[in-house]
Amino acid sequence: MTSGDPGAGGQQRRLGADDLRTLFLFESLDEGQLNWLADQGRVERRNEGDLVYGEGDSAECFFVLLDGTVRLCRTVHGDQVEISRTAQRGVYGGATQAYLGDDRQYRNSMWALTDAEFFVLPAEQFAHAVRTWFPMAMHLLEGMFIGMRDTQTLIGERERLLALGSLSAGLTHELNNPASAAVRATTSLRERIAGMRHKLAMIADGRLDGRRLHALVALQEEAVERVAKAPTLSPLATSDAEDELTDWLDDRGLTAGWELASTLVGGGLDVDWLERVRVAVGEEDLEAAVRWLTYTVETELLMREIADAAIRISTLVGAAKQYSQLDRAPYQVVDVHELLDATLVMFKAKISAGVRLVRDYDRGLPPVPAYAAELNQVWSNLIDNALGAMGGDGVLTVRTLRQDDWLIVEVADTGPGIPDEIRPRIFEPFFTTKPVGEGTGLGLDISYRIVVNKHHGDIRVTSTPGSTLFRVLLPISPPEPPAG
Repeated sequence: MTSGDPGAGGQQRRLGADDLRTLFLFESLDEGQLNWLADQGRVERRNEGDLVYGEGDSAECFFVLLDGTVRLCRTVHGDQVEISRTAQRGVYGGATQAYLGDDRQYRNSMWALTDAEFFVLPAEQFAHAVRTWFPMAMHLLEGMFIGMRDTQTLIGERERLLALGSLSAGLTHELNNPASAAVRATTSLRERIAGMRHKLAMIADGRLDGRRLHALVALQEEAVERVAKAPTLSPLATSDAEDELTDWLDDRGLTAGWELASTLVGGGLDVDWLERVRVAVGEEDLEAAVRWLTYTVETELLMREIADAAIRISTLVGAAKQYSQLDRAPYQVVDVHELLDATLVMFKAKISAGVRLVRDYDRGLPPVPAYAAELNQVWSNLIDNALGAMGGDGVLTVRTLRQDDWLIVEVADTGPGIPDEIRPRIFEPFFTTKPVGEGTGLGLDISYRIVVNKHHGDIRVTSTPGSTLFRVLLPISPPEPPAG
């Protein structure tokens, strides 16, 4: 049965002008307009359980409910999600935007919950009536719909740019720390290598025979190995070890032994090792040998610091690439944990010291097909909102789990919660609780469209004072990969 079939579901009849005037949609029309509608339209019946029109089908007709109860539904991953149900006479659906000339597809499905009767007007006739009878309203409607769509697009792009700018500032701050550390370490390394050359010249000026020089070089190699394996000591253990080395160096007349002690302890060297140095070179050359070996230890520590800084920079750059997905296909099979971690790295500068981050991941979850960069935008919006709600103090929890055929990502915060009166509106475009100039109201709207429309998933929220939880449901196996 098709919605455009005049005889579908029962005997056809027509309404007169007086009948049409009883419907609130037509009550202000004049006699000629009502008669025209009466000629163009028809009455159709649907039996209980019938589909009146189907989402995604060509929008051929405009329906006005005369009698019965109907429900409107949207399809989410193959499931019919009910939007509303009503028995109010005069409510309408179907080709409601035919007069705009847009893509004419039904945007939802209507089902008859009881036997129902409708006044049905072909989409072309409905569009003609609106355009001809209400030219001023037509311009206003076009301006409203097209203007809102364009505004939403522009503000959405602006919001993404602002979010990217904020995240880029945080990333720049994070990159600056290891980069500055590497620069400082490189400068110090150059000075230490110059000192090594100077001390080596003093040692090798003929006062050490070949045997002792070979022994000193062997101790240098051992020092390098010890630096690589140096244990991490507690502050108290470090202080005790430095005091012991300082006393040993001072007893043997070395200048500023306390400066040498901190470096030697950091490299994992102790008094027993220094005794072996003394035996190898003798008392006369002990200070020059110890300082030369200390320079060796320092150069190794500095090179390790540079390597750590380089690894950190590489990790941050990798996280940025993972977040942006610039070098990857838009639609791919992804591990959501990698996406979440990359997003959290980008937000590191915005997570204040008063916020505790909890990652509760189910690492056994399978990878899922997704638009990775757009999912990262969803995580960004949810995490940013959570951080803003907590105001710098609380617990941010990011959790993953599986429920039947859904992969679920939860973002929870311990902020004040979302008031009951505004919770139904949080996914509306342009709705925001932030002060003017601080929010566009598109973050959750964009997130909803990415999750529901592009990934055939769902996004839900529960909130009480001290606990707000957003749940993103992604299908583990979508019906079919998207075209293009």
